[in-house]
Amino acid sequence: MATLGLIDIGGTTIKFAIWQDEKLTHHHAVATPTDKGIFMTLLDDEVAQMKTQAPITGIGISSPGAVNKATGVIEGASAIPYIHNFPIQAEFEERFGLPVSIENDANCAALAEASSGAGQGSTSLAFLVIGTGVGGALIFNDHIWHGAHLFGGEFGYTKINDVGTLSELGTVPNAIIRYQNATGKSEALNGQQLYQLADEGDVDAKREIDTMYAALAQGIFNLQYSFDPEKIILGGGVSNNPDLIPGIERALTGVYEQVKIASIKPELVLCQYTDEANLRGAVVDFEQTVTN
Repeated sequence: MATLGLIDIGGTTIKFAIWQDEKLTHHHAVATPTDKGIFMTLLDDEVAQMKTQAPITGIGISSPGAVNKATGVIEGASAIPYIHNFPIQAEFEERFGLPVSIENDANCAALAEASSGAGQGSTSLAFLVIGTGVGGALIFNDHIWHGAHLFGGEFGYTKINDVGTLSELGTVPNAIIRYQNATGKSEALNGQQLYQLADEGDVDAKREIDTMYAALAQGIFNLQYSFDPEKIILGGGVSNNPDLIPGIERALTGVYEQVKIASIKPELVLCQYTDEANLRGAVVDFEQTVTN
């Protein structure tokens, strides 16, 4: 496997690492600049440093946005507006003097899980990233399914019972907002505290958590019967909660009671990689799109 420089562009920090001898080295993070010029200078300096640390033969990049692999343009929008809608891959290759691959961050995380993580051994999987919204990726035959409009894996847009979208109903931050609206409580609250309130018998907290699980269960059921992946991998901050899969499976019981003809049950697993997922996935993407 090639020795690569790796970059994970995030809205708050940019992570850098070198992939050598099938492991990550020189892993560190820097605050994301607000200016394109400073951003480009930062990446130039980091890649120059990588070249002194290892014989890198290319750069793999994980990025927010809808990455058009055919044009090398990051379409769509993100928290970093200056990376969008120009031939950024070509500019990187000229600056770095190396071949460059770029892939969406959720797609990178899915590739990491499929290659050596929770999805290893499966040729098809769905990966859900449950955070402030619900995003993710689809993998078929070991490769990302980007979709005709680069919207493959945008599960958060799907409607749930005409009440809202999966992103609106299936996330902890929105469950907290609903709880605060229902109770009139405005004090800061995190997910762990919402779960604690439910455990202590707060019926409003329990209702909103159950609403979240019901939305995720319906979305997962629809994914299983639309795409029939071998596994559905769950990631994002809420994946650290041990009740996530049991809670979804409880809600799935109700779905299967409504759709009695359905017999295939999704295999739900938690992601294996967390902070390293995007960097590891950038390696897989480089190998698939440049090396091959």
